[in-house]
Amino acid sequence: MALRGYIFVLLAAVCWGITGPFAKLAFSQGVPPLEVAFWRCVLGFIPFTLQALLHPDRAGLRLAPRDRGPMLAFALLCVAGFYGVYQLAIQAGGAALACVLMYTAPAFVAVMAWLVLGERMTPAKLAAVAATLAGVAAVSGLLSPGAALAAGPAAVTFGLLSGFTYALYYIFGKRFLSRYRTPVIFMHALPVGAVVLWPLFDFADKTPTAWLAIGVCGIVATYLAYSFYYAGLRHLEATRAAVVATLEPVVAAVLAFTWWGESFTGPAYLGSALILGAVGLTLWDGRRSATAALRRAQGAELAP
Repeated sequence: MALRGYIFVLLAAVCWGITGPFAKLAFSQGVPPLEVAFWRCVLGFIPFTLQALLHPDRAGLRLAPRDRGPMLAFALLCVAGFYGVYQLAIQAGGAALACVLMYTAPAFVAVMAWLVLGERMTPAKLAAVAATLAGVAAVSGLLSPGAALAAGPAAVTFGLLSGFTYALYYIFGKRFLSRYRTPVIFMHALPVGAVVLWPLFDFADKTPTAWLAIGVCGIVATYLAYSFYYAGLRHLEATRAAVVATLEPVVAAVLAFTWWGESFTGPAYLGSALILGAVGLTLWDGRRSATAALRRAQGAELAP
């Protein structure tokens, strides 16, 4: 059963990892980044909604009044915001760099969970945040000023914004995932994201190749990726699934190099390793804290 879980999460990582290279294919066909983000919302909405409507629990489709405002915020920040800035990051800095900078999300999560949710800031979390900052400095070229392949300000800014908005999935997930099924969440959020993005671009004339790239981003990298990931979670604990999912930037980097000729400077490779290492450190700390909490609970139950 665990092997099946690993396979599902690996498939999810591959589906997410191809987002950048196929988005670049769409850009090369004249499709603007925010239009790609728009179609990602629209094409992802269709299968998520069908899945939600086919579920026998029809009462679970409705949002509680107290969740409507937060769901709107989730749609604005985590759907329209994340999908939009991630496409802009891909355009500005390339698929590989955008994916690496998106993985600053765990550092943002650690800080926001400390400030917003009151979670403890452990030494491991502080070390992960420091490693992330050092990694961002390296990939942006601050450690090698004047390097020809150093990332520009737009690439770093949009990349960090994608990491921040992706981190918000965790904050909102604390509220929604315990009460609503994943297809229901996206059934409500994706159309709002599409409506917000619609006025921000002009529709381009599209070739069959452009439609292929858009379809991959909307169906494979959105609906199938999330479906595979949550299928994997049925067989794996969340920490193991998250570790396997960090193969996403590896997939993105390999495809970006072989397809588009993207490569990093030496310091940028070091920075990428620091960012991904910070992800691993955050996950390790989370698992250690969960294990300690379980042991305390078990000890309390056994106490006279």
